[in-house]
Amino acid sequence: MKLDNIGFYTLSDERANNASNKSNMKRCEIIITGKCNFKCPYCRGLRKDIKKDMTLDEVKKTIDIWAKDNLENIRFSGGEPLVHPGLRRMVMYAKEKGIKRIAVSSNGSASLDYYKDLIDCGVNDFSISLDACCSSVGDKMSGGIIGAWDKVIHNIKELSKLTYVTVGMVFTPDNVEDSLNTIRFAHSLGVADIRIISAAQYNKALEGLDKLEPEILAAHPILNYRVKHFREGRNVRGIKRTDSHQCSLMYDDSVVAGNKHFPCVIYMREKGRPIGEVNEHMREDRIKWLKEHNTFCDPICKKNCLDVCIDYNNKFRELNK
Repeated sequence: MKLDNIGFYTLSDERANNASNKSNMKRCEIIITGKCNFKCPYCRGLRKDIKKDMTLDEVKKTIDIWAKDNLENIRFSGGEPLVHPGLRRMVMYAKEKGIKRIAVSSNGSASLDYYKDLIDCGVNDFSISLDACCSSVGDKMSGGIIGAWDKVIHNIKELSKLTYVTVGMVFTPDNVEDSLNTIRFAHSLGVADIRIISAAQYNKALEGLDKLEPEILAAHPILNYRVKHFREGRNVRGIKRTDSHQCSLMYDDSVVAGNKHFPCVIYMREKGRPIGEVNEHMREDRIKWLKEHNTFCDPICKKNCLDVCIDYNNKFRELNK
């Protein structure tokens, strides 16, 4: 399998072949707030010690450290990052530092004008949650906020005309029966790609996806990648004994929350311990963690590591024997 074909633009065979302590930093995700205006039923929030809003200076510090290693991609996340009053200035600073891909993860509920303003500031990638194909279920998945779904749909439609937009779908027993219709509906909105996953608490392979139209799969590489796995009975999460047991993403990837850096966003959301605090030695600390850590023996990694990360690590092992 060629990584370049699966739709995740930060991952490639070239990256796997050349990752080292001296390669460009490919990606950093910064969790700038634990606050959110939605109460999605599958969201378990953040650890207490990283729930606080990160200050603009703290975010700048992280960007400055990774910019020295030619950081290529950054993502601002949360919580809901658009409730943070400093997001606009954070985006502008990332652009000033020459970061070419600036992404924001959002529940899609802010005003369309705010999203357009963020595009003007430098955002060229939005990932928006879409967990239903009708307002009754959509409002329920937002925590019961009436009218939320209609606003999100409008924003997705309009933003998809302006920049790269993907939608993320988390399926639980409450909405899994509508998975096919939700995927079809997302496709009709004009989005660039569709990321489907079952909630960590649910953690089951989705069934019936063989009924999806070929033209929908052809239009969305990430969706096609995931559907192929589900058809093979492979779930999104979980490391097998035959997989690589080292996370080579540590070479050039990072996740920061509350002035601490974590192995990955999944590890952070599963309440795993941070590698350490944000400082000039983060990269060395991350590579040390990589070399000393057996992911198959870590219950968080073994159970929750995503297919895309597993495939990348297997590719790294293949190319760096």
